[in-house]
Amino acid sequence: MSDLRVAVLGVGLMGADHVERLSSRISGARVAVVNDFLTDKAEKLAAGIPGCRAIGDPLDAIADPDVDAVVLATPGPTHEKQLLACLDHGKPVLCEKPLTTDVESALAVVKREAELGKRLIQVGFMRRFDDEYMALKAMLDEGELGQPLVLHCAHRNPAVPHGFDSAMVVRDSLVHEIDVTRFLFDEEIASIQIIKPAPNPAGPEGLSDPQIAILRTASGKHVDVELFVHTGVAYEVRTEVVAERGSAMIGLDVNVVRRSQPGMWGGRITPGFRERFGRAYDTEIQRWVDAVRSGANVDGPTAWDGYAAAAVCEAGVESLRSGQPVEVSLVARDSIPGA
Repeated sequence: MSDLRVAVLGVGLMGADHVERLSSRISGARVAVVNDFLTDKAEKLAAGIPGCRAIGDPLDAIADPDVDAVVLATPGPTHEKQLLACLDHGKPVLCEKPLTTDVESALAVVKREAELGKRLIQVGFMRRFDDEYMALKAMLDEGELGQPLVLHCAHRNPAVPHGFDSAMVVRDSLVHEIDVTRFLFDEEIASIQIIKPAPNPAGPEGLSDPQIAILRTASGKHVDVELFVHTGVAYEVRTEVVAERGSAMIGLDVNVVRRSQPGMWGGRITPGFRERFGRAYDTEIQRWVDAVRSGANVDGPTAWDGYAAAAVCEAGVESLRSGQPVEVSLVARDSIPGA
């Protein structure tokens, strides 16, 4: 079978990473088209990739007959229109989170895809493809620890871009732990509360950072997440499951532990998300390419997962403003055949 011809829409930080990944480490695919609202950037990138073209309009790129599938790394507000175009043209798409930027449009995308009777959308929750998260999931599914009871998470960034606001801590950072909770426990989140401790004085003015998220699942399981996105230290993501017969933790950065003079003990903390999750991104894209080439449904987080995460984030932002627990409102999944 010939290589899958992929259009990458949006070649900023994440999109450019995917272009490099598809061009150098992924088998069975090549980048045929790139697009970005900064046309010069797209044209310069395309010039360095054999057989690649830059197309100025993202909808034209999706419709192009030389494109088999799409990687969507454009800004969130553009996703709805571009996802619907992919569905209209019957083209599989890996969409970086968020699916869309509001619950109503996310649900509309879920319903439109369900009408087609085939899953074409995969959402970029890459932690599901990380070796440590997959091992933790297998441990829970096999019942090694018994019934899981509590999930403790920490999500820390050394810094965030200028303009990152308090709601973005929920929508752009907590969203990963929201999907991790649903992935590990195989159930929906019923309520969320955001607690705002005293803010980090070294952080940007006006940013509620750190935040503590308290989640309750449909069966009553407790999840707490420390969100601290301007630590000035490094990138730290940890997850611990406490269950009836023990506990398990991932994300400890303990590949090498060193003892040295003068009485120092420790190792290096992961400096950024690329170092921590680079292999997970590679696995995610390779499995997506393999599934598309085989003609199977997408092999990963679905449009429903993107919608469910959006609904929890919306409730989380409401809790951030009110300080009170907020119930999560989801339509019944079985009311949308094929979702």
